[in-house]
Amino acid sequence: MKILVTGGTGYIGSHTCVQLIEKGWQPVIIDSLVNSKISVLDRIQKITGTRPAFIEGDVRDADLLQKVLTEHAIEAVIHFAGLKAVGESVSMPLKYYDNNVHGSVVLMQAMKQCHVKTLVFSSSATVYGDATVMPLKEDAPTSATNPYGQSKLMVEKIIADLCDSDPSWSITALRYFNPVGAHESGLIGEDPQGVPNNLMPFLAQVAVGRREVLQVYGNDYQTPDGTGVRDYIHVVDLAQGHLSALTHGHGKAGHHIFNLGTGKGNSVLEMLNAFGKASSKELKYKIVARRPGDVAASWADPHKAKSVLNWQARKSIDDMCQDTWRWQSQNPNGYP
Repeated sequence: MKILVTGGTGYIGSHTCVQLIEKGWQPVIIDSLVNSKISVLDRIQKITGTRPAFIEGDVRDADLLQKVLTEHAIEAVIHFAGLKAVGESVSMPLKYYDNNVHGSVVLMQAMKQCHVKTLVFSSSATVYGDATVMPLKEDAPTSATNPYGQSKLMVEKIIADLCDSDPSWSITALRYFNPVGAHESGLIGEDPQGVPNNLMPFLAQVAVGRREVLQVYGNDYQTPDGTGVRDYIHVVDLAQGHLSALTHGHGKAGHHIFNLGTGKGNSVLEMLNAFGKASSKELKYKIVARRPGDVAASWADPHKAKSVLNWQARKSIDDMCQDTWRWQSQNPNGYP
């Protein structure tokens, strides 16, 4: 199968391309390189022996999308291309709605034009908003507390309407929890531009000496150690979830939604201690005020993915920390 992967040089996209190649499928990447580096392609080739086809371009470019879908005889699409910094989305909402919502609409219009009707959409657990009943199931109420989450929710609603209007589509929305880790080779991993928005890359940068101290946002939550609890999932497990979703959805019309998570939560301090162990370093941290909008705890109920997709997360917190440290220590400044 030839699979169009939008945002395929990004963190989750690159790991998914490796899994696709190893399965014998052919990823064709479109990426604007706004949040990623072209050198990722060299790393994918080094891991797999195959260099995926790459087109530099924007997912909002309808003519380019139609050209690629047709010329490469694409059979299905995995859609990662999106902006994802919550804080930036609050200060620049139009940028997020234009890229994430408008971009997804343009992509689906191009797919319709080219009769490609299998799509796996990179959604997010942020669509559950301020939910407090754990674990989170796919039928939990949805809402959003910021423009980033709102953009994911809007695309999910558009997908639902599209599938209602034309039952020949097969679209799967995957709601991720907290992707972390890196490929075991240490060749590809998370390389955030600027200050990291997520815990694990921040920990890695403290461990490698790029940052002095980790800020822990609040230690007075109703959790075992007072710090926020999240469901961390290894990026390779997550990538394999996309292949399971594609295998399940291709040729099987309908609208499907799955949580991808481990089904258990770990606190910030637990992650800090595990990363300290993996890196053999004592990591400095300081407690600062809570961030507005942060919930005390959030983790998935992943049973639907296990029963329907035959998928489950297999890698441990130690695997996540060891693989992240291997990536960061071998690439202290990220990709060249």
